[in-house]
Amino acid sequence: MVQAPVSILLPVRNEQRHLPAALDSLFRQTLTSWELVAVDDGSTDGTPEILAEAARRDPRVRVLRSRERGLVAALNLGLKDCRSTLVARMDGDDVSHPRRLELQEAFLSENPATGLVACGFRHIPRTGLGKGMLAYEKWQNSLTSHTQILRDLFVESPFVHPSVMYRRDMVLSVGGYRDTGWAEDYDLWLRLAASGGRFSRLPQTLFFWREHPERATRTLPEYTAAAFRKCKAYHLARGFLAGVKQVTLAGAGLEGRAWYRTLREKQIRVDRWVDVDPRKIGRILHGAPVSGTDEVTAENGGKMLVTVGTRGARDQVRDWAFRAGFIEGEDFLCVT
Repeated sequence: MVQAPVSILLPVRNEQRHLPAALDSLFRQTLTSWELVAVDDGSTDGTPEILAEAARRDPRVRVLRSRERGLVAALNLGLKDCRSTLVARMDGDDVSHPRRLELQEAFLSENPATGLVACGFRHIPRTGLGKGMLAYEKWQNSLTSHTQILRDLFVESPFVHPSVMYRRDMVLSVGGYRDTGWAEDYDLWLRLAASGGRFSRLPQTLFFWREHPERATRTLPEYTAAAFRKCKAYHLARGFLAGVKQVTLAGAGLEGRAWYRTLREKQIRVDRWVDVDPRKIGRILHGAPVSGTDEVTAENGGKMLVTVGTRGARDQVRDWAFRAGFIEGEDFLCVT
């Protein structure tokens, strides 16, 4: 039997409410040659019966059951069992557009140097969405090229995990998923980037990310802002800040101060702050002076992290940094 070109990796636990819609979206795919590796992580509701019925009526579905061990263990168990060279992630509470697998598989087949391709996504339902989630949706969907994705890699996770398709061997080559105390998907993207992996995003909206209070990103400590900072700091210390003992922080607000505390845990001190607020300029904050933007250039600024938390301010800070001679990715990075 010819192996299907795509394995769909679906870890699930207690998703009886939304799982039928998720599965139905897979059965409606225009790419019909796939296998579904569903990992039931100790469900106690009707999830096992739903998966068993799906496997009975469709031989492309395989179900792995385990005691509750957590998402990372379920992902690694399923990834090990995937038989295809390409793996599409999916969750039990989301919906894929009928052409998602077709278009992502075609892109990776036509672009062998690319290791991961995401797609445009849209939150569902739309009612009750806050400005922050809408801004995140707009920002992420704007990152279509490898260059754009790498530029903003430390701002926030650039991909909705269950919307991506990647090369299985590439993910296995960096150790698969890790349980580190922060988001397993973001940790993976950063490791893939450090290893030279190339990313892309299809501009079409091919994935619908269900927003609800029980979603893992809303409930688990691995997805808090503090956990994301720790993840970023861990990887920065192995890349952009390797061997660096002091940095400049652009942004002396609450987010910048949170970064000061996170960096201190890595024995990296802040030796200067940059801010535009005249009430802050000239003060000493945590033992370091707060300078205005007219006082700092690439020649005297050293390595700099942009920690401005105000929505929409990132582009303004970038414009100033470029005018001051900083090169993004070499002299400075945006981390918020």
